[in-house]
Amino acid sequence: MELLAAAFSAACAVDHEGSSSESDPRDSAAGHLASSESSSTPGTVATPEEYPALATDSPTTLTEALKMIHPIPSDSWKIFIEQIGLLYQEYRDKSTLHEIETRRLQDAEVQVAVDVDESPTSEETPPEEEPASSTEKKALPQICLLSNANSRFNLWQDLPEIRSSGVLDILQPEEIRLQEAMFELVTSEASYYKSLSLLVSHFMDNERLKKILHPSESHILFSNVLDVMAVSERFLLELEQRMEENIVISDVCDIVYQHAASHFSVYITYVSNQTYQERAYKQLLQEKAAFREVISQLELDPKCKGLPFSSFLILPFQRITRLKLLVQNILKRVEESSERECTALDAHKELEMVVKACNEGVRKMSRTEQMISIQKKMEFKIKSVPIISHSRWLLKQGELQQMSGPKTSRTLRTKKLFREIYLFLFNDLLVICRQIPGDKYQVFDSAPRGLLRVEELEDQGQTLANVFILRLLENADDREATYMLKASSQSEMKRWMTSLAPNRRTKFVSFTSRLLDCPQVQCVHPYVAQQPDELSLELADILNILEKTEDGWIFGERLHDQERGWFPSSMVEEIMNPKIRSQNLKECFRVHKMDDAQRSQNKDRRKIGSRNRQ
Repeated sequence: MELLAAAFSAACAVDHEGSSSESDPRDSAAGHLASSESSSTPGTVATPEEYPALATDSPTTLTEALKMIHPIPSDSWKIFIEQIGLLYQEYRDKSTLHEIETRRLQDAEVQVAVDVDESPTSEETPPEEEPASSTEKKALPQICLLSNANSRFNLWQDLPEIRSSGVLDILQPEEIRLQEAMFELVTSEASYYKSLSLLVSHFMDNERLKKILHPSESHILFSNVLDVMAVSERFLLELEQRMEENIVISDVCDIVYQHAASHFSVYITYVSNQTYQERAYKQLLQEKAAFREVISQLELDPKCKGLPFSSFLILPFQRITRLKLLVQNILKRVEESSERECTALDAHKELEMVVKACNEGVRKMSRTEQMISIQKKMEFKIKSVPIISHSRWLLKQGELQQMSGPKTSRTLRTKKLFREIYLFLFNDLLVICRQIPGDKYQVFDSAPRGLLRVEELEDQGQTLANVFILRLLENADDREATYMLKASSQSEMKRWMTSLAPNRRTKFVSFTSRLLDCPQVQCVHPYVAQQPDELSLELADILNILEKTEDGWIFGERLHDQERGWFPSSMVEEIMNPKIRSQNLKECFRVHKMDDAQRSQNKDRRKIGSRNRQ
């Protein structure tokens, strides 16, 4: 240990404070790196010749030597955790904004380099003026990040124990990025626990609020948040203990896996209650003036930092989804085929199952109520079709114009060329109606969704703009039927065609095509879906573009979960650098390679089963 300490003391002589490399690990510590193209040089790597303690013939290899570094004193670590000043809402926003800005800078740097390389080199253009003009070509909206020293992220490499140990001169740049990714998972959990504690102590346990709320109202509003907080506390305690073991973090994903598998079911309970929680909150605001007044006063407390009560209520759902992304960030940086990769894959898989169960819980609650409401509004002119089913949900509904009569020059001149019809599209069924008085719908045709085909008409002029053909291969009368339908806009036409026939070819490739370059965007403004066929977006989401319309809508596929849907193009900005796009896809392929292996195993089992049956 004395030789190791001497090696570290010698390494400490290297000054890190003056490093200004554009690829400094600080640039990637607080958020996901979109590309591993950049290299960072925080210091020189110790060699066996320089430090005999690390020689290959020594009982300890470099990796083993790092494990022998002294631990962080528990008091020092606890003080650090307690001094985390950001509430989770602030921490999360700053992290994702940092991620967005990192990709923008990478995109801008590459684009400027391309512009410079392609610029004319004649004597007429002074070389020294070229970089300025190139930079002007790539004007990007700016986000002020971490400008306040008091609100900036605490980085692993900024810990006094890390700086004094000399470990930054021994670790490779990619290992430092991995350490920062694991460190962010721990510190963000501490910030999350701090926000949960505020929700309980400041809002839930407030005596004035207790007197206003009936126990049943309080139960719906706060659900099992005490269970969620207890799980977070145990989880954070184990993460803290791991941090105290060693200034170089060995792993955190094994802890994530254990807790996700054994304890995170409390998140499913909490999130599944979200529909009732939102409804109860709105109802209390409308019907109880005293509740509204107390909540407003509590929100003004400096502890809340200007954040609304509702932002505290949605913390568990935000955390469980963000935790999965933090594990993905770790998975992108661990060594391939290593033990740490295995634990990260296991943790990610377990978190995916929890998140999926949370989403299904929310959807199940809202879908059941929606299906009951739709069933009540329908009157069948044809043989009645049972609408309510545990396996059925609404994908899209809305009004379209149906062309009446054959497409001839005579009918084109008539005023009643089109007639309104109303479509309800479910995941397995299409119901075609006409709206009648009393907010009712008269059903006159239907067909299984799998027996629908769509075809876009070529440009036929203004009258037939945004018109497409819908074919029912087998309708309610067991015969083929064709409808010529007109949408209100190009995006509405595309959205209906995509929903009616989901397997039709899109303009661009999808994630599952495994092609390493296609149009890609990142979310710069969060978006909440307004229709069932839309996709809610979180800051820094990366999506492949599958379809675009001229009136500002994009049909995309999110890389981290392969969810598809429509969203306004104003919510995103395109990633122009093909290297970054390719790197984003490669990282996602790696994250989901366990899914691919599982699919392959299932395919092999099906083949064996088929042979056995034969």
